[in-house]
Amino acid sequence: MAGSGDLERGRAAYAVRAWADAHKALELADRATPLSAEDLELLATSAHMTGRHEDMVSALARAYGSYVEAGRALNAVRCAVWAGLDLAFRGEMGRATGWFGRAHRLVAVEEGACAEEGWLLMPAVMGQRAGGDYAGAYATAGRAVVIAERFGDADLLALALQEQGHSRVREGRVEEGLRLLDEAMVAVTANDLSPIVTGVIYCEVIDACRAVYELRRAQEWTEALAAWCRQQPGMVAFTGQCLVYRAEIMELHGAWRDALVEAERAGERFRQEKRQGASAQSSYRQAEIHRLQGAFAAAEEAYRDASRCGGDPQPGLALLRLAEGNEGAAVAAIRRAIEETTEPLERARLLPACVEIMLAVGETQAARSACDELGGVAENYRTGVLPVIATATRGMVQLAAGDARSALIALRKAAQAWRELDAPYETARMRMFMGTACRALADDETAALELEAARAVFERLGAAPDVERVDSITRDAAAAEEASGHVPGSVLGLTPREQVVLRLVAAGKHNREIASALVISEHTVARHMQNIFAKLDVSSRTAASAYAHEHHLV
Repeated sequence: MAGSGDLERGRAAYAVRAWADAHKALELADRATPLSAEDLELLATSAHMTGRHEDMVSALARAYGSYVEAGRALNAVRCAVWAGLDLAFRGEMGRATGWFGRAHRLVAVEEGACAEEGWLLMPAVMGQRAGGDYAGAYATAGRAVVIAERFGDADLLALALQEQGHSRVREGRVEEGLRLLDEAMVAVTANDLSPIVTGVIYCEVIDACRAVYELRRAQEWTEALAAWCRQQPGMVAFTGQCLVYRAEIMELHGAWRDALVEAERAGERFRQEKRQGASAQSSYRQAEIHRLQGAFAAAEEAYRDASRCGGDPQPGLALLRLAEGNEGAAVAAIRRAIEETTEPLERARLLPACVEIMLAVGETQAARSACDELGGVAENYRTGVLPVIATATRGMVQLAAGDARSALIALRKAAQAWRELDAPYETARMRMFMGTACRALADDETAALELEAARAVFERLGAAPDVERVDSITRDAAAAEEASGHVPGSVLGLTPREQVVLRLVAAGKHNREIASALVISEHTVARHMQNIFAKLDVSSRTAASAYAHEHHLV
């Protein structure tokens, strides 16, 4: 009687998606009297939704055996497929392959066609997509779509459409892919799908949108996923991924404190599910926020934690090294990461950091090459924000090369796009560079306004390194202005610009600081130094500085 009561309570809790209560009651019922195959499937789903993946596989294995014994082979196939998929998602490919093999053998002896043939295509689709064979994945998923429509299998249809959409956007056929992803989401939002399939499609569709920088769609579906998660307070599965997505969106919109909290919560959920690999996403997101805030020690630990969990800490770790002043480590790290990455969208994730690092160390040509490659990738993915990122990096490279007028046009275009996306940090970065460009064009008043506006946003966000960067630009510009106003009219044939450079050298400035103050490239500063050495007949910065002091230039 006790077992019967627990079973009814378990079924009732399952019906209202009270997953923790359902799992507890069904488990108690199973201890009293072994559950039927159908109820074992309910137990398996409840286990999955509460983050108990091994319990899920165990329950499916028992249901599989019961169905086989009862001669219900196709039900057994479904159990085998889901056991294999869960194991594959967790990286246990040996066990997963074994379960898929069992399913194939059962379907092979069936007379006539069945929907389960379509389900057995899904592991191949996922493998093709993971291996970069997007055309193959699209074609195989198309076969699953035909089977799903023939047999009216809503779960299979939605999964196959999602896979087709994901493959198309990765190929660069973004608009076609997004239409397929949206079609898959129609079934999700209509509550036509089983719980696990619903969660899988939410996460996969959002991931596809993020991969091609479709931030607006990613935000829209993340909000829908969050609402779905709130309806099931006992659910653990999918919530970690949802929290990571929410943290990214909060970071984009400038809510860094809330983003950090969400990322930490995501880590807790992943640990509940024992998904170490997924935990790397949480750690990386926390590291990025710490880095932007100037909490370098905390960022360092979070990047290391992401690496320990099997994630790639780049490009964030390289940018951290740059911020710490370790330029050699930054250059080596970003070059290594790019050299071993072949997939265009993955390279696009690294290239903006490469541009920033190479410009910082004066390797303008390397920065230009990275910028050109990024622009090429953006040409294939025009519907998302990637073109905005490419435009911003082009403006930065043009500014470093001394083409302030062209740079200002690109930077202003990027700033407007970021503003429309409500991305305050990225907008402020563009305004900082715009201020530098305006100063190079002798529009000091507009430069001051842009730098002041950027600094205010950085200060509000808590972006301490960027506040210091703006202050440094302002101080160096003031020093350059002071220098240009006090240098004698002619010193051994030095041009006015060479005289300003010499004064800054005598003041102890390095080439990068001079380049920043005068809004020129380090290569140009080096050329000025060569001219100064030749005209003054000296061979070192020390000797040039001594000459400047002797002639009262400082």
